[in-house]
Amino acid sequence: MTAEAPELAGWVHAYSGKVRDLYVPAPVAGSHDDAATLDAAAALDTAEHLLVVASDRVSAYDVVLEPGIPGKGALLTQLSTWWFDQLDGVPNHLVDPTTASVSVPAAVRDRAMLVKPLDMYPVECVVRGYLVGSGWAEYRETGRVCGIELPAGLHDGDRLPEPIYTPAYKAPLGEHDENISFERTVELVGADVAAALRDTSLEIYRRASGVAEARGVVLADTKFEFGADRSTGELTLGDEVLTSDSSRFWDAASAAGTAGADSGSGAPGRGSRTDSFDKQIVRNWLSDNWDRTGTPPALPPEIVERTAARYRELIERLTAR
Repeated sequence: MTAEAPELAGWVHAYSGKVRDLYVPAPVAGSHDDAATLDAAAALDTAEHLLVVASDRVSAYDVVLEPGIPGKGALLTQLSTWWFDQLDGVPNHLVDPTTASVSVPAAVRDRAMLVKPLDMYPVECVVRGYLVGSGWAEYRETGRVCGIELPAGLHDGDRLPEPIYTPAYKAPLGEHDENISFERTVELVGADVAAALRDTSLEIYRRASGVAEARGVVLADTKFEFGADRSTGELTLGDEVLTSDSSRFWDAASAAGTAGADSGSGAPGRGSRTDSFDKQIVRNWLSDNWDRTGTPPALPPEIVERTAARYRELIERLTAR
């Protein structure tokens, strides 16, 4: 067990990603397979329920940084569950704790989701509504993003004529995700599933963009993860959804106020990167202070607090809480 994954009564730690810790139910005391001998990783394939606990860890450029962002795990969980509620009609992996045979420990209740296990597809379903980040870098070189031809003359932060679907292969922990073509997705999961992943991702993005815009927030891009329901085979939305970690959110007024102008940060078409309601503050600081080799430096307290404040502000903007 990693130091970041706490021991939880009734649950056994099975896996840790960059940000989340995954648990399986502990065997009943006295049963043939007790918690001391349980192969928790193998139990992921047979468990009826899983517990997904969001930590305060923060990652950028596929590495986990120190220190974490206080309260981040609770904020990510709150935002994910709120979005799942907004996306009625889209099957998701949440389980109602009041009807389940297991309970969520009080110690992590504010940052945990009780879910059903899915057969996850090895594809990150990225949707881009604006030209930014790695998409902007590729566009400057080729005029394309993940093989998709775009109009000439676009600037960093410009809204795209239509949202585009740019999937990535989900690499194992510690390795970099790889942008792939739609055709490669077909090879990985089959034509029908590949089309469903694309179409569902674009539809969720359009719906979420409308919700965000009504609250003065721009959803620039995001990524989804899906799996097949183990009982029905139904395409099901899993993991986190539309959080500050999986998406770029901008202040709509700031973006509109700087459209087409140089913001001073090399980003025509939007406000300063600090106007993002996500970990862009962390990415910016890391880009200025680390060459992406060796161990990254510790985040300064000011960067940690500014990032936490932006996470909190997004929650308040979207949910009015």
